[in-house]
Amino acid sequence: MAKKNKIGLFFGSFNPIHVGHLIIANFFIEYTDISNVWFVISPHNPLKEKKSLLPDYHRLAIANIAIEENPKLKASNIEFKLPQPSYTINTLTYLKEKYPTKEFVLLMGEDNLASLDKWKNYEILLEQNQVYVYRRPNTPESNFHKHPNVKTYNAPLMDVSSSYIRKAISEGKDVRYLLPETVYQYVMEMHFYENLSK
Repeated sequence: MAKKNKIGLFFGSFNPIHVGHLIIANFFIEYTDISNVWFVISPHNPLKEKKSLLPDYHRLAIANIAIEENPKLKASNIEFKLPQPSYTINTLTYLKEKYPTKEFVLLMGEDNLASLDKWKNYEILLEQNQVYVYRRPNTPESNFHKHPNVKTYNAPLMDVSSSYIRKAISEGKDVRYLLPETVYQYVMEMHFYENLSK
């Protein structure tokens, strides 16, 4: 069955991108009607000081290294160029205008779905876009699960997070199996996350 030109948008800081992110992206390409996944890297909010957040261009570089051998994946810096703070509704509007022949789908975890009512213009977001949600353990169903534009999937999940990886690196732990090999080598060579304040 030929897939339509449907792009899954996976938003996040990706600080750093890890194998869990890639497993989820690959799942949606292989098991849904999505043909490609774009990792939309969130820029650093200049109003918030977060010492553990790598500069935008480093996180983009790491994501590009992670996906360089998979043409179905793309790292997007689209939000770097848009007004801050970034709102998903604004990014989607921009992408639809820039790529009128593509159809965009939001990808998110069940925990994000539960707090969707805190997002800017979430009613319009839901009304005008499909949302594909990967289930999270111990996350109760919300009213949004019943929305006709929301579909839930049981993607394979890893109990690993970027914050766990950053902390482990700062403590001198070996994280080579939590990152793609090329990413691990790059992060180690650049000494990222080694001197985080405890």
